[in-house]
Amino acid sequence: MIGNVDLVGLAGWMDAQGLGKGPIDDVRMLSGGTQNILMRFRRMGENYVLRRPPFALRDNSNETMRREARVLKALDGSGVPHPRLIAACASEDVIGSAFYLMEPVEGFNPAEGLPALHTSRPELRHRIGLAMVEAIAALGAIDWQGAGLTGFGKPENYLERQVGRWKAQLVSYQQLACWPGPANIPGIERVASWLEKNRPTSFTPGIIHGDFHLANVMVRPDNGDLAAVVDWELSTIGDPLLDLGWLLATWPEGETPASTDVAVLPWSGFATPDELTHHYANVTGRSLENLDWYVVLACFKLGIILEGTFARACAGQARMEVGNQLHAQTIDLFARALRRIDKKDCK
Repeated sequence: MIGNVDLVGLAGWMDAQGLGKGPIDDVRMLSGGTQNILMRFRRMGENYVLRRPPFALRDNSNETMRREARVLKALDGSGVPHPRLIAACASEDVIGSAFYLMEPVEGFNPAEGLPALHTSRPELRHRIGLAMVEAIAALGAIDWQGAGLTGFGKPENYLERQVGRWKAQLVSYQQLACWPGPANIPGIERVASWLEKNRPTSFTPGIIHGDFHLANVMVRPDNGDLAAVVDWELSTIGDPLLDLGWLLATWPEGETPASTDVAVLPWSGFATPDELTHHYANVTGRSLENLDWYVVLACFKLGIILEGTFARACAGQARMEVGNQLHAQTIDLFARALRRIDKKDCK
């Protein structure tokens, strides 16, 4: 047992899958951007990464693992950089949860720091943003039904459901003691109302990552291309333009990142939001007439997700320091949404 992962049970399951023989060795836990557990190990000279939910399981933790494995399988052979799925276990009986095995990704997470090569070469930093745009363009272009993802999401009325779905999520936080409530998020009612009034009338469904930003990609160590897009737990079938909106909602707006932005230094040389937008339009040919709506929706949705941790911190269920940091990001996201709305309404 290492990191509370039953290695004996895992080895027995791998035997049944024909994935090597003998002991599991060179085991080490990996850091990640979520509470999910990543464990790298070797068996018969082959390297594997195991991904499972946190040990304190939530109601949907095991289903989230099953969905992640399903989307990674669907991406096999596509132009989307991703960790290659080796095998998945839907049962919770082997190690206490559903899990899957994937190939290790050789690269770095830019949100955890840039290596010397990328620190010294602005053209490589510039390439990272363009490569991210190309990844979501390729993702949205996949024939999701042909890839086996029928039933993976509900594209019907996807846009119509968004505001109500996330407003209900925010209201649910009122069950948590000491949370000051929605009124502590300036502009939330105005943003929700604007989204409802300006919703696009149609879209072409596709696979979306659902949480696409700099902390959820791995970059190749030798250039600015992506090694993999990671953390697929919010993936579904929806409107691919939301991934672009999410990228822009989390991308620093100026030459110097704000304190609430993803901390990547040096920032000089990275593509500007306008460059990302133009590159997406050129690669996909999609109309970006309603892009502001998708950026505002991303700010709205992500802000409410982050506010959940603040609400849990107020109730003593999470660290208050982390809760305060994420609440500050929520405030910043809604301020960013209001700037987009004001700019759009003035045109």
